[in-house]
Amino acid sequence: MSKPRLLPTGNCWCGCGREVGLGKFFAQGHDKVAEAALVAVRYEASVPRLLAEHEFGPDNSVTGAAVAEGRWERCDRCGYTGAPASMRNHEKKPHKETE
Repeated sequence: MSKPRLLPTGNCWCGCGREVGLGKFFAQGHDKVAEAALVAVRYEASVPRLLAEHEFGPDNSVTGAAVAEGRWERCDRCGYTGAPASMRNHEKKPHKETE
């Protein structure tokens, strides 16, 4: 079953009350504020706690899962992983080849 589609409301989703532009969920930078606040409220302000609660950690790679689900990509030349926009930037930079 798919999750319901999220729709922007015209107000910032961090809860600050600011109006935002058409099609936007957050005022500039407030996505990171909301993310940090969620980690503080639900995961003791601890990213390791967040990962563990979702069964990720040293023995179950969250970046590997993102690649496996097709949401992230892995560089064939060096193994770097990231979102598609990060990969476009990564590919523009010279980097060490894997052996």
